[in-house]
Amino acid sequence: MTRAKGPTFRVPFRRRREKKTNYGKRLGLVKGGMPRMVVRKSNRYVTVQFVEFKPDGDRTLNIVSGKTLEKQFKWPSKRNSWSAYLAGLYAGRQAAKNGVKEFVLDIGMQTPSKGSVLFAALQGAVDAGLKTNFDGEKVPSDKLSNPPDAIKALFDETKKKILGG
Repeated sequence: MTRAKGPTFRVPFRRRREKKTNYGKRLGLVKGGMPRMVVRKSNRYVTVQFVEFKPDGDRTLNIVSGKTLEKQFKWPSKRNSWSAYLAGLYAGRQAAKNGVKEFVLDIGMQTPSKGSVLFAALQGAVDAGLKTNFDGEKVPSDKLSNPPDAIKALFDETKKKILGG
């Protein structure tokens, strides 16, 4: 980090210093006026939230994480592409019930790499019936359509439960 040299040294906002918020990107997302699908990944979980902007603070419409899938659907894994897809699918279904028809993807400060869990969650929300302005070239569609034999039956059963109920 550079040292302060003189009276005109400008300190960045705290959340920018912590590498949590890109305010330029956030302003663009907020100006769009559509709800945001916020996808975050930690060391243990993938979390999908639908958030809409309010002047007095953002309002979270719903939250789905790997832990939610584990509790409600007995899904064993919490942070892989299939978990992210199911979390996006479930969050998309709940958001559709709350009146969301289209959204904008918000991945924050994470790097958008082809085939990542971020885009698996996006594909889940699109499969839930929501619309977005994303072309889908970075979505791991071949991986999502062919889960390993060990979890294929459970994946299909969980997907059917989410879409059916």
